[in-house]
Amino acid sequence: MRTRRLRLTSLALSAASLLALSLAGCSNGSGSGGDANVSLRMTVWSNDPSQTALFNSIAADYRKTHPDVASIAFDYIPIDNYTTALTTQIAGSNPPDMAWVLERDAPDFVSSGALTDLTPTLQKAAGYQYDDLTPAATKLWKQGGDLYAYPFSTSPFGMFYNKDLLTKAGVAQTPDQLLAAHQWTWQNAEKMAAQVAAHTDKQGLVVRDWDYKTWVQLAGVWRGWGADAWSADGKTCGFDSPQMQQAMAFLHDAIFQDKALPGPGETADFFAGESGLTITQISRATLLATHPFDWGIVPLPSGPAGASQVIGQAGIGVMTKGSHKQQAADFLAYFSDAANSTKLARYFPPARTSQLTTATLAKANPMFTPQQLQDVVIDGIKTGSVLPSHKNSAKIANLVQNALDPMWKSGADVDAVLSGVCKAIAPALSE
Repeated sequence: MRTRRLRLTSLALSAASLLALSLAGCSNGSGSGGDANVSLRMTVWSNDPSQTALFNSIAADYRKTHPDVASIAFDYIPIDNYTTALTTQIAGSNPPDMAWVLERDAPDFVSSGALTDLTPTLQKAAGYQYDDLTPAATKLWKQGGDLYAYPFSTSPFGMFYNKDLLTKAGVAQTPDQLLAAHQWTWQNAEKMAAQVAAHTDKQGLVVRDWDYKTWVQLAGVWRGWGADAWSADGKTCGFDSPQMQQAMAFLHDAIFQDKALPGPGETADFFAGESGLTITQISRATLLATHPFDWGIVPLPSGPAGASQVIGQAGIGVMTKGSHKQQAADFLAYFSDAANSTKLARYFPPARTSQLTTATLAKANPMFTPQQLQDVVIDGIKTGSVLPSHKNSAKIANLVQNALDPMWKSGADVDAVLSGVCKAIAPALSE
């Protein structure tokens, strides 16, 4: 065990490695539902005061009818180090009872045995309406037909735009007008961004959270060309496909020729009024609560392959190493039932078909118009696909990032770089 503990201190280990180490040969807690004076803990990556207050309110209501549960804590871990910290807890002597899981880590967590099968508990929970969960939302979190994490946040990406900056730049038609005219394309979006950059002192289009590092955020662009990082079965690299070559050539030209996006080393925050457009998840709208400028939001533009929407997800799972698995699963059933999903929808778009209506979502999201909710949220969840995920996600992400680095300079050989990405990740895809 001494050797194992020393290995766990290495932050270079992937989630898959840590999970494998933590579960191999280790006995799990009994998870008996008959325990008393139980303290439950859920790890989260949000410390937003209003969200925490809502979580605590739901927990307090639950405890009123469950005297065996003495406390329920929501343990904040910063997102930048979340998965490493979580897997280290699981591998050590301090596993949480429940945990948020990023979509990119879903394959590792679901396949490793780290999560408890939630299906029996959710199906039996009074009034839960298990069949109301949308298949598109639960797909990533299932194995063999069983659900191992509840997709509490299914958040489509959209394109926010600053109407004030577009007007200042002399843009004739706003994105919502182009959408209504069936002309909301990547070419028109890029031209608009370039116009903002050329005629104001602000940037054009920002792909939020990309920063020339987190390449997965570019899925919102390349899927408009029908491209993806790898095949559906995860075995074949897609970076050297003709579709990806075309998409990345478009992006490269937009950056280095048209100056439509900030270049390497340049930063701009749309929500601080520093760019005309940004691609990000709709949950970011909370940053516009004070209405710093006139804004709108539309779905991602259409590309040669048509409109292709992208979804970011997060699941909540019950840890198999937790000491109170059944109590944790019972609380998760309550936390995610229809009534509480409605409350959580203010921050986390729901995975329930019955709640994907403009009337229901408008109550929780007054910042959006009914048309925006329909176009971006409802249609995005129903038709969109989740960000790329794979086993050994941390390892593959680093390999892709390093192989893509030569792309981000003027005059780069786009096709050669993309070919190099596939050479770099091919062995990892087959592991």
